[in-house]
Amino acid sequence: MTTVTWTSDEIMTVTAARSLEDGMSCFVGIGLPSTAANVARRTHAPGLWMIYESGTLGTVPDHLPLSIGDGILTDTADTVVSVPEVFNYWLQAGRIDVGFLGAAQLDRYANINTTVIGDYDDPKVRLPGAGGAPEIAASCREVIVIMRHSSRAFVDRVDFVTSVGHGRGKGDRERLGLRGAGPTRVITDLGVLEPDPETSELVLTGVHPGVEVDQVVEATGWDLRIADDLVRTPAPTDGELSVLRSLTGAR
Repeated sequence: MTTVTWTSDEIMTVTAARSLEDGMSCFVGIGLPSTAANVARRTHAPGLWMIYESGTLGTVPDHLPLSIGDGILTDTADTVVSVPEVFNYWLQAGRIDVGFLGAAQLDRYANINTTVIGDYDDPKVRLPGAGGAPEIAASCREVIVIMRHSSRAFVDRVDFVTSVGHGRGKGDRERLGLRGAGPTRVITDLGVLEPDPETSELVLTGVHPGVEVDQVVEATGWDLRIADDLVRTPAPTDGELSVLRSLTGAR
């Protein structure tokens, strides 16, 4: 039996980092998306051009920022512009290749909820809210979502649509006038989901080492379809783990 030398969060983060290509422009969210983007920049994508919502363009932090207001983002950026310029000139004009987002809830069509759990007027939990995520989901050329996989988070229908993924199915984004392609990959601590080209419903296309398909199905709040050509995620390399752990302080 192979000894597991990484955590589920680590393989999720490394897999997400591999989704970013050198030379891409990437709108980065704080938390797991920021960690994955910084791993990508320090490994296979040194030319990744990272943009944070606070207006820092081309930032290259030497440690993970605590928030979009962390001074390290300003100190290491190519330039700093106003928040309205980030959204009006860069994002809404379709100049950003990929948006990297997290979510509290996600449904079968990759719609994102970061607003409330339960009824909006009487919620069980009130979440941090939208921030720039709705615009990122609407206007980036594509969106990658990274989040931990559980039946509470992966639901048949989100309690509130903070950011539109694929609406209620194929064609909804076009009808709503949304510029970008929407979520193209959802990467979790169990595997990878991608939208079906005919229906836009999320399909399981990859599972991480040590994870069984039944585990993913059980952790999903809808009848999850499995791709015919399901793949096994490559394990993290020693180099990728070293970079990741240097950023997070893990051993």
